[in-house]
Amino acid sequence: MLVADPRTAAAWRRFRQEFTDAGPERRREMLRERANQSRTTDLHMIGRAGLGHVGGDMSVLDILTTLFFSVLRVDPEKPEWADRDRFVLSKGHTAGALYTTLAAAGFFADAELETFAGPLSALNGHPNRVKVPGVETNTGPLGHGLPVSVGMAVAAKLSGSSRHVYVVLGDGELQEGSNWEAAMTAGHRRLDNLTAIVDRNRLQQGARTEETNTLDPLDDKFRAFGWDVLEVDGHDHLSLYDAFTAPRGDRPTCVIANTVKGRGVSFMEDRVEWHHKVPSTEQIVTATAELAR
Repeated sequence: MLVADPRTAAAWRRFRQEFTDAGPERRREMLRERANQSRTTDLHMIGRAGLGHVGGDMSVLDILTTLFFSVLRVDPEKPEWADRDRFVLSKGHTAGALYTTLAAAGFFADAELETFAGPLSALNGHPNRVKVPGVETNTGPLGHGLPVSVGMAVAAKLSGSSRHVYVVLGDGELQEGSNWEAAMTAGHRRLDNLTAIVDRNRLQQGARTEETNTLDPLDDKFRAFGWDVLEVDGHDHLSLYDAFTAPRGDRPTCVIANTVKGRGVSFMEDRVEWHHKVPSTEQIVTATAELAR
């Protein structure tokens, strides 16, 4: 198991405090800069490894940054704290985005990112909970994250814990029936301590989601299963923050975050081939310059 980086964890705590004290525009700027720093790190990491899912990483990073740098009750130096909030990345193929976020928060040293997908590395192509602090459950086989998260939310209720469970889903994986069994159970049990976030970039491996299996009206589907639903711009950090921290009713919440695959890099945006295409050295230079603007 990797161990925390105390210096980076201390910087993360200072960031969280500054965010709490800041006004809206400063908050937006802080999260935007932090997310783009992670995007740049992710690009270089995938370029070194020669594999990854860069398009989905780019689309989900604003969601992950907002959660880890302003919302989640976690402690990078105490990853097993019993009452921590639980975070599950159901779309486990975007592990690169999670690893760059966890490293930036101090869950492990930034230098570990250089080993991504290498022999014997803890940072596999899909997250592993026995190797990486901050990973609550192994994911990769799509359709499993929401059912596991429902179980976590039920466990929190049974133990009387105040912890909240957040799970990020890919929109393509909602074509898996196990998600809807879990959604029905969450609605039935009125799991108000569960928030599902859909990374709605409308692309999956090889095609658009609506060409593969129609998902819309996605909001009405979740409401029919007994969920409260919010729909936001998945790249507007303050809209995400407001959705994640909004007062809860007595039902689970689904946040549909409308995103763009490859966000922040002009030649990647909304292009299906960047599901798992690896950028060249020249493309990384161009992308890094765009993200620095």
